[in-house]
Amino acid sequence: MKTLLMGAVGALALIGAAQAAEMKFALIPKGMDNPYFDLSRDGCMAEAKKLGVTCIYKGPATHEPATEVQIMQDFVTQGVDGIAISVADADSVTGVIKQARDANIPVITFDADAPNSARQAYIGTDNKAMGRELGQQLIKAHPKAGTFATQSGGPAAQNLNERLAGLYEVLKGAGWTEVKGSPAFCNDDAALAAQQLTDFYTANPDISAIIPVGGWALFAPKAYQNFVNTVREKRKDMPLVMPDTLPVELQTLKDGYADVLVGQRPYEMGEKAMDALLKLKKGEKVDPVTIVGLDVVTKDNVDKFLK
Repeated sequence: MKTLLMGAVGALALIGAAQAAEMKFALIPKGMDNPYFDLSRDGCMAEAKKLGVTCIYKGPATHEPATEVQIMQDFVTQGVDGIAISVADADSVTGVIKQARDANIPVITFDADAPNSARQAYIGTDNKAMGRELGQQLIKAHPKAGTFATQSGGPAAQNLNERLAGLYEVLKGAGWTEVKGSPAFCNDDAALAAQQLTDFYTANPDISAIIPVGGWALFAPKAYQNFVNTVREKRKDMPLVMPDTLPVELQTLKDGYADVLVGQRPYEMGEKAMDALLKLKKGEKVDPVTIVGLDVVTKDNVDKFLK
C-alpha cells in the first residue's frame, strides 16, 4: 500500500511538472528596440527556466501603442496562459485587457501600469517617487533654484506621467521654472532624445538643468556625449542627473558624462512577472502592487554596479 501511495504521489508530481512545462506566458515591452526592456526579458527568461515554464518576449519593434495592442490581441487569440505588459497607452489597452480576462487569461502590468483596467497586479517602480528622487538629486547638486527642461517618452504613458508629476512636485515646489517647449516627447527614440537635449540647450544656453525622466538619450552614446561636450565647453555648472542604470549608462557616468543616475530594476520586474503569472494561473493570490526599489549611483559607487 505504501509503495502504491508513493507511486501515486510521484505520478501527480510528474503531471504537475508536465502541466507547468506546457505553460506559456507573454512579456510585452513598449518597444523591442529599447535596451531597458532587454533586462526585463533576461529576468523573465531566467525565472521561467527555474519555474519550468516558457517566457515569450514580443512587443512592437519600436514604441507604437496601436501595435502593442494588436500584439496583445494576438496573444489572447493564441490562448497563452498569462500576459505581462508594459503599457504604452493606458487607455488603449483597457479593452484588450478585459478581453483577456474574459477569456480567463491572467493579466498583469510591469514597468508601466494601467490602473483603471482589469489587470490583476502591477510590478514595477513607484514612478512618482522616482520623479521626486530625480528632482531631489538635482537640487542636491544645484541648490539654487533655476530654470529646467525635461523630456519624456510618450505622452500617454502612465509611468512617465507619474515621474513628471513627482519631478514637478519637487522642482516647482523649490522655486524652479520650466522653460518653453518642455516637456519634449521622444517616443522612446534614442537619437531623437539626444537631439532634443541639444535643442533645449541651443534654445536656452543659460538653462540651469536638463533632466529627462527616462534614459533614452544615453542609448545613443555618441550623440549624447556630443551634447555633453557642447554644454561643458561653455558651462561647467550644469549637473547631469539621468535616469536608469543599465551597463551603457553606468559606463557613461564612469566616463564623466553624467553626475548621478537614478536607476530602476527591470531584471527584477521580469522575474517577478513570471512568478505572479504562474501563481495567478494556479488560482493563487498575488499582491495587487509590487514595488521594486531604486538605485542612486554616483562616481563613488559606480564600480559596484558595473561588476
